[in-house]
Amino acid sequence: MNYWIVVASKDHAAIGVKGSFVQANHGKRTALDRMRRGDRIVIYSPRETFGKPGQLRAFTASGTVVDDEVWQADMGADFKPFRRAVEFEPVNDAPLLPILDRLGFIRNKRAYGAAFRFGVVNIPESDFRVIHAVLTTARS
Repeated sequence: MNYWIVVASKDHAAIGVKGSFVQANHGKRTALDRMRRGDRIVIYSPRETFGKPGQLRAFTASGTVVDDEVWQADMGADFKPFRRAVEFEPVNDAPLLPILDRLGFIRNKRAYGAAFRFGVVNIPESDFRVIHAVLTTARS
């Protein structure tokens, strides 16, 4: 089992949660090919809304990959993003900064944004557990 962070604005993450899928890196296939059924995912949202100013810097979703293959959606206008089916669980947003020092995959805590720059990050189980605990404890 692997543990992944997918970077997406909160509004895009919400579309994925509603549709039970995840897509990454503007619909590219490569990172999704590395995922397997049973892998766990959390979504990190640096922004509330794609393409708009204002930072959120929070984990906004958590789920499990439930399919065996990457599939392609047709969004029209020649946009056909690749996706994975994910069963999401109910969580509340969990800000990054209060747990930053507990996350080992982020080596440079002052430049933490660099850890998310590739859009999909494979993380250790211990980091996933820290993030997931905060996502589920934050539930009201």
